[in-house]
Amino acid sequence: MAALLLLPLLLLLPLLLLKLHRWPQLRWLAADLAFTVRALRCKRALRARALAAAAADREGPEGGCSLAWRLAQLARQRGEHTFLIHGARSFSYAEAERQSNRAARIFLRALGWDGGPGGRSAESAGEGERSAHSARDAAAGSGRAPAECSAARLAPGATVALLLPASPEFLWLWFGLAKAGLRTAFVPSAVRRGPLLHCLRSCGARALVLAPEFLESLEPDLPELRAMGLQLWAAGPVSHPAGISDILAGAAAEAEGPVPGYLSAPQSMADTSLYIFTSGTTGLPKAARISHLKILQCQGFYQLCGARPEDVIYLALPLYHMSGSLLGVVGCLGIGATVVLKSRFSAGQFWEDCQRHEVTVFQYIGELCRYLVNQPPTEAERGHKVRLAVGSGLRADTWERFVRRFGPLRVLETYGLTEGNVATFNYTGQRGAVGRASWLYRRVFPFSLIRCDVATGEPTRDAQGHCVATSPGEPGLLVAPVSPQSPFLGYAGGPELAQGKLLRDVFRPGDVFFNTGDLLVCDDQGFLRFHDRTGDTFRWKGENVATTEVAEVLEALDFLQEVNVYGVAVPGHEGRAGMAALVLRPPHTLDLAELYAHVSENLPPYARPRFLRLQASLATTETFKQQKVRMTREGFDPSDLSDPLYVLDQAAGAYLPLTPARYSALLAGDLRI
Repeated sequence: MAALLLLPLLLLLPLLLLKLHRWPQLRWLAADLAFTVRALRCKRALRARALAAAAADREGPEGGCSLAWRLAQLARQRGEHTFLIHGARSFSYAEAERQSNRAARIFLRALGWDGGPGGRSAESAGEGERSAHSARDAAAGSGRAPAECSAARLAPGATVALLLPASPEFLWLWFGLAKAGLRTAFVPSAVRRGPLLHCLRSCGARALVLAPEFLESLEPDLPELRAMGLQLWAAGPVSHPAGISDILAGAAAEAEGPVPGYLSAPQSMADTSLYIFTSGTTGLPKAARISHLKILQCQGFYQLCGARPEDVIYLALPLYHMSGSLLGVVGCLGIGATVVLKSRFSAGQFWEDCQRHEVTVFQYIGELCRYLVNQPPTEAERGHKVRLAVGSGLRADTWERFVRRFGPLRVLETYGLTEGNVATFNYTGQRGAVGRASWLYRRVFPFSLIRCDVATGEPTRDAQGHCVATSPGEPGLLVAPVSPQSPFLGYAGGPELAQGKLLRDVFRPGDVFFNTGDLLVCDDQGFLRFHDRTGDTFRWKGENVATTEVAEVLEALDFLQEVNVYGVAVPGHEGRAGMAALVLRPPHTLDLAELYAHVSENLPPYARPRFLRLQASLATTETFKQQKVRMTREGFDPSDLSDPLYVLDQAAGAYLPLTPARYSALLAGDLRI
């Protein structure tokens, strides 16, 4: 009996004998194990679903692509359960299946499908389908259609672009296109003129579905769109112009029965299913290829986050962005939950919506949480049922304020890229972290942090030509191995668009890794924290300055509501000097003396911003990413900018207004910064 009592202690003895510095990571072992088990179960469940679909009757709806068979499953298993709430409208899973079937049939008419057994048009079967895939790939990026395609008739596997706000109709058309075996391109709803034409050409779109409310702003683009040979449809009634028909009216007249699975079943899970455009913060958007495999993997997102089928998920993110469409909508399909879809985010209405719809899960981008904590208190924010907030980009200071004010609730911060093959989950709730780097986690989702030039992003290599892993606390470039299970498909267009995204011979000859372009830090407890974007980090006075670190210091000032830090070129100086765009928190005023004292105390001399720009609001993309490149380009010349500008005068030990006289003195070398 004594031996049995001693056995657990003997089993624990190796852990007790480990070096003390290993304990900080071991204390999270239970959480690491729990998440690893959940991830393995999720992978196993998704694999089982895929195998069942592959074995299903190809004439039936559950023999199609992952979106098609998952919708068919949910319509059969949870048909009466509410899938979608949008304003005063709600739709069950059975209704979603019927609506998407109607949409699929209107697109199949454009393909010439006769609706009979085996029946697309004759050219779309067997080898004809494979040749259509090849023709489509050749056309993507060139703006040319496959030879057999005309403006009035789509080719099998053609790309149809959606230029729509977040709405149920967006989803029915997307699902319908998937069921018809067509690729979808999610066009950002704000792009017009040159950027719009670029998006459509880069993905090889042969048709465009647009929102009627966008027609007026699109009218100058219509002649060019027609010249491209695009089939134009509107998602609703239009009074003008000619040649644009209402595709929803056509779909409403179609049958709602199941669509055969063979129409959408991919030949390979690596085939492109849709295109999602990058945010374009550094230039024109690029059309990232999203595979059928990635859509299947995204079905597991909310399961990994710990959400449940009975949850109600609040989604106010653009559907043309991966966070809204793949993680929000497809993730919801993965667990069969309910999604409350908002066309626009309203911080003032958020908690009332949560109360009305009994929301339990909120999917965020960090800026949304900051908007909420900056709102005045309301009665609606008390007594809500939100238990889980899932998303990315939440800074530690906002995180603390959000939980303190609106808790108790759990925040699960994640990290990922639209075109990437790596994701991280902060399943422990450690504030400010984006994930874990435990050896267990990396067995399931492999990645590494390597040393690099943080300003250029170029990896540092040793004498053998291999990359070097970082030490705890050292910023490193996040990279992930490319494999059939974690591929990188790149972008529609030429291979030059993916230049620098793949690194070879990273740790051994012949290996290939995806380069995220992001710098992360792993601390001694194994937590990952976002450091900066390569290219955003700049060098000044021979030192590297991380924009995120400077922004966090400035945001600690109670009179500042928003901060955007970036580097600007200064004539006669090496590197780039720090500049901060600031937005005041009402009703405060700018206290330059306190700001100078604060940065002097909390930042090393080289990291202190040399220039300040006071703005009413920060320039952001539609997905709330700060416009650093644009701000860098605008510079700090007071004759070009109407915003109040300030310069750090080293001799005076203060921030002073940047007048034309001081600007001239700076260029002449008479003002020391």
